[in-house]
Amino acid sequence: MAALNFLDQPPSGDALTGYDREHMVLYLRLLDAARDGADWREAARILFGLDPDADPERCRRIHDAHLARARWLNEQGYRELARESRPKQ
Repeated sequence: MAALNFLDQPPSGDALTGYDREHMVLYLRLLDAARDGADWREAARILFGLDPDADPERCRRIHDAHLARARWLNEQGYRELARESRPKQ
């Protein structure tokens, strides 16, 4: 599964965005790849559908920026999801 609709630079900031929600599976797969020690080039090919041999600098920036956002979501952004899942009182 390649994420065909993605920005070169994901959103930043402390709020979960629509982009984050749409790319949650991508973020999880990036975290899994990083945890497993996968090479960033392989992740760029498989997850983004990019050719790192053709444009290594752009591919690395895209990979690293999305991985950083995935890490933010894993460490902090998930709290917003948890608040949303609580029953309203």
